[in-house]
Amino acid sequence: MSRTTSFKLVLLGESAVGKSSLVLRFVRNEFSDFRESTIAAFLTQTVSLDDNTSIKFEIWDTAGQERYKSLAPIYFRNSNAAVIVYDITQASFEKAKSWVRELQRQADPSIVIMLVGNKLDMESQRKTPREMGERFAQEEGLLFAEASAKSGDGVEELFMEIAKKLPLAPPPQRSSQSGPRGVKVAGDQEENATPSACTC
Repeated sequence: MSRTTSFKLVLLGESAVGKSSLVLRFVRNEFSDFRESTIAAFLTQTVSLDDNTSIKFEIWDTAGQERYKSLAPIYFRNSNAAVIVYDITQASFEKAKSWVRELQRQADPSIVIMLVGNKLDMESQRKTPREMGERFAQEEGLLFAEASAKSGDGVEELFMEIAKKLPLAPPPQRSSQSGPRGVKVAGDQEENATPSACTC
């Protein structure tokens, strides 16, 4: 029987690095050279891992402008994955690193983070070496990719890589309290188990 599990994914990065363009290429296979700045957008896309398992991404595309930065935690709270985008042709890599630190400080520790160098189609104007991104991602335990929203190179692959890293069990409930996890199968207190403890 086929099963689809939904996961919340948030895009973060400086303004004009191509966050919205990456999402539109992934979801609608579209690209436009002229895009207005995003304040916030929500899109969904489902990918199949195999014949029986699909992942539905609930994608939150956030504003990159500094004045909206304080809103970002609203979006990445309860996110299962984050894509942090920088432009390989601009000095936006340091800002991407600061987003990683922000996530490490405020997001769920189990969040899957992908660092993405965008605008690979402008290789001749590159300012951030691939090795720099790879090294930082390795040091911080992140996934890493370079892609081009314009040509489509690497876009689907980066989202597929994230999908493969997500747990196949449904995401934990937000209201879950800390404590030992698992299912109690024997003992006197079985009747006190919460009905929502298992979503099988």
